[in-house]
Amino acid sequence: MLSLLLSILGIYFFVALGAFGKWKFKEELHERSLILISVYILQPFLTFWGLTSQPLNPDVFEAPAWYLAVVTLLFIPMLPISKKLFGDRKKRAVFLVASLVGNTANLGIPLGIAIFGEESVPYTTMINLANVLFVNTVGVYIYSSGSYGTKESLLNVVKMPILWSALAALCVNLLGVHIPQAIEANLKLGAYASIVVQLLLFGIYLAGVRIEHLDMKLLKAVGAVKFFILPATAYIILRFGGMDPFVVSILLMELITPLAVANVNFAALFNCLPKDTAALVFASSLFFLLYFALLWPVIHRLA
Repeated sequence: MLSLLLSILGIYFFVALGAFGKWKFKEELHERSLILISVYILQPFLTFWGLTSQPLNPDVFEAPAWYLAVVTLLFIPMLPISKKLFGDRKKRAVFLVASLVGNTANLGIPLGIAIFGEESVPYTTMINLANVLFVNTVGVYIYSSGSYGTKESLLNVVKMPILWSALAALCVNLLGVHIPQAIEANLKLGAYASIVVQLLLFGIYLAGVRIEHLDMKLLKAVGAVKFFILPATAYIILRFGGMDPFVVSILLMELITPLAVANVNFAALFNCLPKDTAALVFASSLFFLLYFALLWPVIHRLA
């Protein structure tokens, strides 16, 4: 339990550094520049390194397939519901994506190691890939549609370098191409830098968040889906999926992680309520600490 606590505190240390940096340097620190560096330069390193760091076992593809199935199954009925709940396009976009995109990388992978050991890494890595695929296609389109038309939103999806990085990495891995150790070390360096920059960006946006940015209706809607409807739906489906209980437990853990920092990145990139989104991510992260402590023992036993 101590290692789990230290993992969580270590993550939020970098968030606090980002908030302090914005408070200290104010307008001298331009978050837009960091977002462009993160999305278009560093995140492809993280994806490529994660998918080439070890050979892919065909068995680990089952977990991300189920992850995408659960998320997609819930996303479809949320489309008409979002139109009834929110008249504003940008709020609809945040509701649709933030509710389903969890922090499967920065928090999910360390949590998996702390709870299940290093044997969970292949599964958490592939689940994170599924999450990355969803947020960089459907997520980018939805966030972009809050400010742009259909054609521009589709073009924004195609422009995401992380998708091409993932495709290249899968080809390299499946073809058995050997990556020299020196190059792998640089890929790892870029991957770690990507994680740190994302956390710093979250802190930078949190520094500008005020109480008026926390939309209570949006908070309740997103929280209800993320922490109750999504895990309940997943549990019902996975119970009849015939999967290994170990993998089921990992999937449930990844699905209940708080909102991903990537939501802030894309909301800011496409001018879709970034401060409101940062407030939601922060609120969900605080709630997660108590929620996880109370709910996880129950889910772990049932799974």
